Amino acid sequence: MRQRRPECLASTPDLLPVAEAIAEQWHEVGALGHLLARNIDTGEELGFDVDTAVPLASVAKVPLALVVLDEIAEGALDPAMPVTLDPATKSVGPTGVAAFRHPATVAVVDLVHQALTVSDNASADALFDLVGVEVVDQRLRAWGCEGIRIRHRMQRMYDCAAGVSNNDFGLALELAIRDDIAGHHSIETLNPAYANVGSASALVALLQRVWLDRISRPEATADLRRMMGLQVFNQRLSSDLRADTVRVSGKTGSFLYLRHEIGVVTADSGDRVAIAALTRSHRRASIAHDIDLAIGAAARAAFESLRR
Repeated sequence: MRQRRPECLASTPDLLPVAEAIAEQWHEVGALGHLLARNIDTGEELGFDVDTAVPLASVAKVPLALVVLDEIAEGALDPAMPVTLDPATKSVGPTGVAAFRHPATVAVVDLVHQALTVSDNASADALFDLVGVEVVDQRLRAWGCEGIRIRHRMQRMYDCAAGVSNNDFGLALELAIRDDIAGHHSIETLNPAYANVGSASALVALLQRVWLDRISRPEATADLRRMMGLQVFNQRLSSDLRADTVRVSGKTGSFLYLRHEIGVVTADSGDRVAIAALTRSHRRASIAHDIDLAIGAAARAAFESLRR
């Protein structure tokens, strides 16, 4: 299938070739996607196809965490309240409590930590159960985050994929790719009309407001920044930005053909660039290091171009 040319944007003429070069590199490795990078202090930005609503996978844990931390900061939720997760009913996943074989009791704020740092689905869904999926979505709209919608728990992604593939996730990947090419989705949580979704522009706007304390409460945004800075996964945004003078605070999202990361790159010089890199691939592979590295190369090129 012939890929259409992405719609590139840049706040100044000299930044446009950077966006075009990143789009071309993504095309060469077989990544379809959406990118926006913005210096959160100057407003200068570059990217392409930034307003398309994309299923978020685990990137949805960032707005979830912000709402929970806001409830804690307001005094409506006790951060030390214990929550017990039972292996018989918890959500599935390869990391954190989701991988535990025995019941675990975890404090609310530590569930947030697990959801953000190791992308623990069980912890995230325990938080969704605690505050309510609808409440998270309503709070985002009340905050003016119109380009982000939260509609379901993390487990629903797996349930929908398993349901159409009879628990064969290799087949689910094939179906996801086939449906993406055809323009319709048999896996409901890959359909932007029903999935947790966000655009690159909406996600960067959210990060910018979090880093500037222009959303929620300062205690909540500070805690979110701190926990995002502790994420253990470094194969995407961080892959080409590892240095003592640069910090990446991010959150990945991966499911079937989706490979995302959003985050803020901060240098000791004071430069701060928010980035949303949202990709999908028609390759029938669960591992694609070249796409991960292309996201990292994009982050570095964007950061270096947007530094003051």
